[in-house]
Amino acid sequence: MLDSKIPPGKLEDKWNDYKGHVKLVNPANKRKLEVIIVGTGLAGASAAAALGELGYRVKAYCFQDSPRRAHSIAAQGGINAAKNYQNDGDSVFRLFYDTIKGGDYRARESNVHRLAEVSVNIIDQCVAQGVPFAREYGGLLNNRSFGGTQVKRTFYAAGQTGQQLLIGAYQALERQVALGNVTMYSRHEMLDIVKIDGKARGIICRNLVTGELERHFGHAVLLCSGGYGNVFYLSTNAMGSNVTAAWKAHKQGAYFGNPCFTQIHPTCIPVTGDHQSKLTLMSESLRNDGRIWVPKKKDDPRKANDIPEDERDYYLERRYPAFGNLVPRDVASRAAKERCDAGYGVGTTKQAVYLDFKYNLINKYGKTEAGKQGIENPDQETLIRLGKEVVKEEYGNLFDMYEKITGENPYEVPMRIYPAVHYTMGGLWVDYELMTSVTGLYALGECNFSDHGANRLGASALMQGLADGYFVIPYTLGNYLADEIGTKPIPTTHEAFVEAEKAVADRINKLMNIKGKQSVESLHKRLGKIMWEKCGMARNAQGLKEAIDEIRALKKEFWSDVRIPGEINEMNPELDKANRVADFIELGELMCIDALNRAESCGGHFREESQTEDGEALRHDDQFMYVSAWEYKGDSDWQLNKEELNYEVIKPTQRNYK
Repeated sequence: MLDSKIPPGKLEDKWNDYKGHVKLVNPANKRKLEVIIVGTGLAGASAAAALGELGYRVKAYCFQDSPRRAHSIAAQGGINAAKNYQNDGDSVFRLFYDTIKGGDYRARESNVHRLAEVSVNIIDQCVAQGVPFAREYGGLLNNRSFGGTQVKRTFYAAGQTGQQLLIGAYQALERQVALGNVTMYSRHEMLDIVKIDGKARGIICRNLVTGELERHFGHAVLLCSGGYGNVFYLSTNAMGSNVTAAWKAHKQGAYFGNPCFTQIHPTCIPVTGDHQSKLTLMSESLRNDGRIWVPKKKDDPRKANDIPEDERDYYLERRYPAFGNLVPRDVASRAAKERCDAGYGVGTTKQAVYLDFKYNLINKYGKTEAGKQGIENPDQETLIRLGKEVVKEEYGNLFDMYEKITGENPYEVPMRIYPAVHYTMGGLWVDYELMTSVTGLYALGECNFSDHGANRLGASALMQGLADGYFVIPYTLGNYLADEIGTKPIPTTHEAFVEAEKAVADRINKLMNIKGKQSVESLHKRLGKIMWEKCGMARNAQGLKEAIDEIRALKKEFWSDVRIPGEINEMNPELDKANRVADFIELGELMCIDALNRAESCGGHFREESQTEDGEALRHDDQFMYVSAWEYKGDSDWQLNKEELNYEVIKPTQRNYK
């Protein structure tokens, strides 16, 4: 049985009671303890800054040349917090409820409630760091709407919220580096966990500049390495984002939770051809001010602006009148796919829908601005001009980015969007303290499974990353390290380090000696095609079984015919990529096994055999009210462990956004 270590007592009291009774490490002893942090995005940078500030000796690692290049920088729309600045009915409980419901009742209540509680502190922390959140006329922080909620709780900085938050966390991290509390290792990639007597005690890294392998000791290891969306090849993730750190931990005994739970983001710039290597996100916040539609007529050849209002199908507003364009991401994505599959798609590929801002440019912003300026009876041209100025302030960088990529001006014509792989709700299984099933090994942020269930609400990724790093791990890690103050640093000449380094070196040599004919990129692209077609927005038993066989065949092909140019002991990006793709192939197999096992639809996991009469996800709570925690047993061999989900406060019901 999995022990999630959920504290006893009332849900709303659990976190405060835990903090009040947790073991502590005194300041003098903190200086004796070394903590390894892998990844320096929002979760990693905030954890390193917080733990360094407390006095621990922290070593932080990232494969980029700077922590500022972490993929957290790409987040656009905002960060959630239950501040209720709008006085529109928000509360900690409401954020907790929306998150559980949005995740289709497949998340752990205690973790989600804690997340909602600390969300309030995150905003104060970031404002103190100088994060330039958007403000209203009177100086108060502004909020915008996001999917899956009926309140405005999303704090933002134009369309670059992730960048601003990461700079804030980066500043805090670099301050600790300057003070000598954190040692930063950039251009280092973790390639294995070192365990001694069952506890995580260090890592093996590859210096990506020299190619040398290095051994590093830590009393505890924190993985903050992000999600695994690039298993699909095409995704909104940065090109370097990978699963390797989490996967190495998994093969060392850390259970992998809910690997099949993948988020498909509804507002991405559509694929234009086989030449692409990644996709570009358009923030979900655009759904706040845009209306999504397709022509009512199939294969309509007309340009968007030539289609009159009464010949447009605002299908989200039609199907989900209560939430309209602000339904959760999984619902919006499936609805777009359904319209395109039915023949109503737009653009050259017919795999796109329109996101139109003209209505709100005129009615929401233009008329308001005209009123502010005392312009009576403004004409249409004036309303559009005034509306554009407001929208430019809110979303200008997103509109500019869209125009640069597509060559179309979204102020003049509707954006074309289509769903794409974005975030992964699955990840390493962790307990309430964020510890994996390996003692002393923790997982924070997107690389754990804990807070989003089967679908993440928009603007909650930044919230979780900073909550884990700033406000959760300083308490939970201290509870573990309080019993480790007598453990002296273990020299990296220990046989466990020697054996781990040898295993990493042997794998690298094996890869380099294949000397086949196919590029890493081509094999990755083939994996992505299998995953997208058979384990993407819709899945069925036959397709998943085929995918498992195809991935196993691809794995054999990879290990017999991949070609990696260059040498080992030098900067070799193709070798780095090969290491990562080899792990993606194994992960892809597990994702399909998990998706096949979960014979229900929930959130982003949509099994075609399990849907309601009107095409919505149909859960089977009597059979699948659990977290799938997969234990690695050997090549293509996993054992399923289950963490039963018990809902004490919220009663699971069929989700309804109508």
